[in-house]
Amino acid sequence: MPSSRTAIIGLCNPKSPVNVGAVMRAAGCYQADAVRYTGERFGRAARYQTDTKNIKNKIPLIHVESLLQDLPVNSKVVCVEFAEGATPLPEFVHPEHAIYVFGPEDGSIPQSVVNAADHVVYMPTIGCMNLAASVNVLLYDRLAKSGKSLASEELIKSSRDINNRLKVYRE
Repeated sequence: MPSSRTAIIGLCNPKSPVNVGAVMRAAGCYQADAVRYTGERFGRAARYQTDTKNIKNKIPLIHVESLLQDLPVNSKVVCVEFAEGATPLPEFVHPEHAIYVFGPEDGSIPQSVVNAADHVVYMPTIGCMNLAASVNVLLYDRLAKSGKSLASEELIKSSRDINNRLKVYRE
C-alpha cells in the first residue's frame, strides 16, 4: 500500500496466540501499519505466539485499553463482523485511512464499538472464517481495490521461501 494510506488492524480481546501470529504475518504481507489489541488473554499467552516471519520487528503489535483512542487523523473505523445490516465486503469501498476492527474468536465486537464505527462490513461466506483468515481476506480486498499492483517477478523472488525456486515454462 502506498505510504499515503494507512491500515491498522484492531483485535478485540484475541484468544489465540496462533491466530495473532498469523494476523501479524498477514499485516506484513499486505503492509498494514500496526496491529492493536485489547484484553488480557493474548498477553498471558503471548510467549506461544507464532509470528514466523518476525513481523513484530517491522510492524508494531500494541496492547491498548481502547481500539478507538489515539487513532491517526482522518481514520475511519471499520468493523468486520457478521452483523445484521452490515455491507458485504465485495461492495465495500475502503477508506484511505482505516482501523479494521475484528472480534474475538469466541465472541463479537462490543456493541459500543460497532455503534461508533463509520462502516460495518462482513465477508459473505457460508459459516465464519477464523480470525487470521478474515484479516488476510480483508487486507487482500483492500489491496486489490486500491489499484496498486505489487505484481512483479522481483516480488516473487523476494517473497518466496528459500526452498521455492519454481518457474513456469510455457511452450
